[in-house]
Order: sequence, then C-alpha cells, then structure tokens
Amino acid sequence: MQDSAVAYDLIGDVHGHADMLEALLRKLGYSPEGRGYRPPHGRRLVFLGDLIDRGPGQLRVLEIVRSMVEEGTALCVMGNHEFNAIAYVTPDPRNPEECYRVNRGDSAKAASNRRQHAAFLAQIGEGTPAHKEWVDWFRTLPVWLDLGGLRAVHGCWDGHAIEALSLAGWKPGVALDDEILHRVSHEPEEAPTGALAARKLLTCGVEISLPEDVRITKDGHSFDTLRIANWRHWATTLDEVALVPGGNREVLRHLDWPTWLRMTEVSGSPVFLGHHWFTGHPVIESPKIAVLDWSAAGGGKLVAYRWDGEDTLSNDKLVWVEAAG
Repeated sequence: MQDSAVAYDLIGDVHGHADMLEALLRKLGYSPEGRGYRPPHGRRLVFLGDLIDRGPGQLRVLEIVRSMVEEGTALCVMGNHEFNAIAYVTPDPRNPEECYRVNRGDSAKAASNRRQHAAFLAQIGEGTPAHKEWVDWFRTLPVWLDLGGLRAVHGCWDGHAIEALSLAGWKPGVALDDEILHRVSHEPEEAPTGALAARKLLTCGVEISLPEDVRITKDGHSFDTLRIANWRHWATTLDEVALVPGGNREVLRHLDWPTWLRMTEVSGSPVFLGHHWFTGHPVIESPKIAVLDWSAAGGGKLVAYRWDGEDTLSNDKLVWVEAAG
C-alpha cells in the first residue's frame, strides 16, 4: 500500500548509463550520499528495471540503486535484462549442457545472447564473486509493484499474469529461487500454469511472433517478435500499436492484425512502464499510463515522472536529461 506522505520519482531504463542517472538525480534534487543519493524530503525513487547491459557505467548504476533500495529510499522492479542475467548463469536441468538463457553452444541464439550480455560481464567480471552477488540481488527484485496510488512494472501490467505468477509462488517479497525460475522458464507438459507466458508478458510486454522470413532489427540484434502497445485502446490499425525501431516499418506491410489481439484501456491507478524504447520528445501515453524508456542506451533521454499522488497523469510532470555529446 502507498504511504500517503510519500511522493515518488519513477525512472525508466538506465542500461548502465551512470552519467545520465546521476545527472537526472541531481536535476530531481537528490544529493550524493555514500554510494547512493539522498532524496528530497518526502520523496522516494522507483526504478522500472533494465539497469544493466549496453552502457559503460553498469557497476556504478547498480551501486546507486542497490544502496538506495537497502536504505529504503528507492524501490526497483525487475526488467527483462535482470531476468536474463539470472537465466544466463543458471543451468537448465532439462538441458544440463546449457543455461536457461542459452549461451554456451554455437547456435545463433547463444551467440546473440553472449553479445547482448558482453558489456555487463566485462564490467562486472564474469564468474567472479561479484558477478554471483549481483545476480543473487537481481533475484530479490519484484516483477511488479502496486503502491496503492500507482502501479509499476517493466513491460506490461496485466492482472491475469500477476495472478499466474503469484500462483507459481513468485510475488513481491519472494526471491526468485531455482524452483520458481524453472516454473517461469518451462511450461509443464501436464497441467500448464501459464507462468512462462505471464513472466514474459510482465517483463517484455505483448509480442507477436513474426513469419520466418520477417525480422525486426534493433541495436545490432535480430528479433523474431514484434512488440505491441496493447494499452492503446483507441488504435484501429496495426501501425498504431506496433513498437518498432526506425527502419523497421516496412515489415508492417506484410502483417495482418492478429485475431486474438485486443486493446485494453487502462483504468484504476496510473501504470508506469519501461522497456519499449520510445524516441523523440517525452510524452505520456494517456492520463493513465506513462512509458519512461526513451532510449537512454541509444543516444536518447533518461526520463523520470514526478508523481505527487495524482490519479491523472500529466506531461508537465516528466523530467529528463539528454545523452552526453
């Protein structure tokens, strides 16, 4: 439940850009203290996940966030990159020669996963005690937070998915142990729980599988799925809800609106998301939803929303810093 005396500053995907994070914190009125920052009176941070991968200052980002979480001045939800970091080092009992996130073999997928995670491993020291310590800390991060007046999740807020993960034993306050990790990585052949789909939905959002001859490219990687902004209930065409990086729009010409895809209007407490690599001038999606990932790792902006208890979101509450030079 929300503490009515606390206002929240929510921050989108940092991806290891410590310089931008520290600049944004200073702009928000936070002061350096110890390894982290001291908030202005009555305020608290909420990080929306994807602290790691890509940027040059990943250890510093982790130090800031963890120290503030431990001090009680910040909260942090798990992004897909933190989940991937856990899965990257945890052996899969179904395939003892591999991990849940494949990276040991010669397959194209294993090579792609190694490239995506290489900067983190180089900066943290692959296989070191520090590596294990940070992965263990990632396991403590909740997938979602309902703070009463606001809700925070990395990819997509979905009540059914939250219920499925809760039934699988994973909810705020419960660390991701190996038993739960297996449940959210593999569907059982008998009596499916929906935990795998629920985990993907909450951390990655709604995705459409692409035909074999169609791929989305981003950040030097190729993807076989298309992200969908399923909260845009006003949309009538696939182009309005497809979230694709520049240069990928051509693929939409070959795709039909999936018969199962339904747009969902967000109601209740406002929802804050990361994950979706927006670009341009930061704006909220609607009075009930704000996406705060504005491509800090791709030369864009690191964006925060200053929430003061309002039930209706406003563009004038957005604060951001630009990527350096």
